[in-house]
Amino acid sequence: MHPISTRRHFLGLALGATALATGCASVGSGQPSLSQRPPIVFVHGNGDTAALWQTTAWRFESEGWPADRLFAIDVPYPLSRDVDAVAQAGRTSAAEHMAYLKAEVERVLTATGAPQVVLIGNSRGGNAIRNYIQNGGGAAKVSHAILGGTPNHGVWAVPGLREGNEFSGTGAFLRGLNAPKNAAGDEVTGPVRWLTIRSDNNDKYAVPDGQWIGMPGQPTGVTAAGPELRGASNVVIPRIDHRETSYSRPAFEAMWRFLTGEAPRQHGILVQAKPVLQGKVTGLGVNPLDAKTGNFSNNLPLPGARVEVYAVDPATGRRQGAAVHQKTVASDGLWGPFTAEAGQPYEFVLSAPGYATTHIYRSAFARSSDWVHLRAERLAPTEAQAGSVLIYTRPRGYFDPSRDSLSLDGSSTLPGVPATGTAGFSSSRLVLAPAALRSVKAEFNGELLVGQNWPATEQHLVVLELTY
Repeated sequence: MHPISTRRHFLGLALGATALATGCASVGSGQPSLSQRPPIVFVHGNGDTAALWQTTAWRFESEGWPADRLFAIDVPYPLSRDVDAVAQAGRTSAAEHMAYLKAEVERVLTATGAPQVVLIGNSRGGNAIRNYIQNGGGAAKVSHAILGGTPNHGVWAVPGLREGNEFSGTGAFLRGLNAPKNAAGDEVTGPVRWLTIRSDNNDKYAVPDGQWIGMPGQPTGVTAAGPELRGASNVVIPRIDHRETSYSRPAFEAMWRFLTGEAPRQHGILVQAKPVLQGKVTGLGVNPLDAKTGNFSNNLPLPGARVEVYAVDPATGRRQGAAVHQKTVASDGLWGPFTAEAGQPYEFVLSAPGYATTHIYRSAFARSSDWVHLRAERLAPTEAQAGSVLIYTRPRGYFDPSRDSLSLDGSSTLPGVPATGTAGFSSSRLVLAPAALRSVKAEFNGELLVGQNWPATEQHLVVLELTY
């Protein structure tokens, strides 16, 4: 199997910028040509998807990085194995993960003619990056490696505890990656330049208590400093959560400074008037066409799924006329392209055998993207008689009631999300009593989503998906 990757075919804005810290050839005034920007390959985390890099790519484009030099892999089965050396249906080993990345780097170098790439990974994606550079021949093909929230010293580091798992700090995999590379005790492989980004105390996978691994009150053997590496540039950003170590604005600013030696020039994402959207429809389980194979995440296409896109009123979530785009996806799972209107929120409706009719509400898209992935969802058996079932989700970060301004259907309390403690939940599932079709609102730090309460009794499910 080969990695499924996506590439932008639209152009970003041609803004000047300084060379990479390792140096780029310059022209004219001493500024590097935009075409000399090395390609960047983004590597998602455990159970995740290329779609999480959407806003990060927008930020790079807004600063002038060519859009056709931004790539991301979608590992078909993105979850790690329970025991890395033991085959497990629907999951990948560390070696398989690294092989997907290696194949993508080779493809990108061939396609662009560039001598090297920049690799940026979140969480488990950083494991694949380190493994490729140290053990897969990547040291000569990578100029810079950036790891956000990667548990470099384990999610736990307890001798004898699940040491066959990829995330064990005392297991063979991480011990091999962390073995000193020189007399200074550096844990990174040269001549690649390395950056790690971590939270000060709000990363669920870098905490001393075992709550997040099913061992509350027991020591994990790791601390908030676990993602750091000796020999790397290590950046600490207060209160960001595990996913925000890669997908947030502060994380991007750290990346940009590391790569260019200067601060970003834009204060936000530059908006395009006619964003062109493309992406993949995915399902659940080992085989997304067979509900008996599980309900865990995969990045496999869901052929035969029907997609309808509606413009909706931003205040009510009601549809503004007929569908503006419709498609039955083929074997590649691609549902676009679709040209959107700036400032216009949309409802995406997915229909596929074995899944609920899934209504996904998204706020207006700032820029074009090939990574607008849509996942069909299933109702739990106990939910089929509910009035409505809503999933409120923040893919690029967690909900933190002690830090964030948030609400769902008029309540600042999200079901299943604790009001205090380390941020660790990216979604909340709300079950509503039967009622006539009405608006349902969700807010997160100024981003507002408004959908409709489609009835679960008719096998409908509602997703309110935040972008930021």
